[in-house]
Amino acid sequence: MATKQVTDASFAADVLGSDKPVLVDFWADWCGPCKMIAPALEEISEELGDKLNIVKVDIMENTDTATQFGVQSIPLMILFKDGQPVAQKLGAAPKSQLKGWLESVL
Repeated sequence: MATKQVTDASFAADVLGSDKPVLVDFWADWCGPCKMIAPALEEISEELGDKLNIVKVDIMENTDTATQFGVQSIPLMILFKDGQPVAQKLGAAPKSQLKGWLESVL
């Protein structure tokens, strides 16, 4: 299952209302580290798609959501369970680290 783009308008339904945990990747087009982790997140989405959804929020186009969760640096990944943020990771990391972190908090 590929990552999905989420907007201010769809965040509540796609993330807060999800019956599965959701990893939200806050990113921007100008962010080099964000682009570096994008392929890894796509692969992890395929591998762990039965356990969670991975979505992306462009902070430049969706400022309300970014502000709501206090996003000041990117890439910032926040894991939501039952509509609540339960874990977060700031900065780029290799796929193995990202996947290991996710599996430890799921």
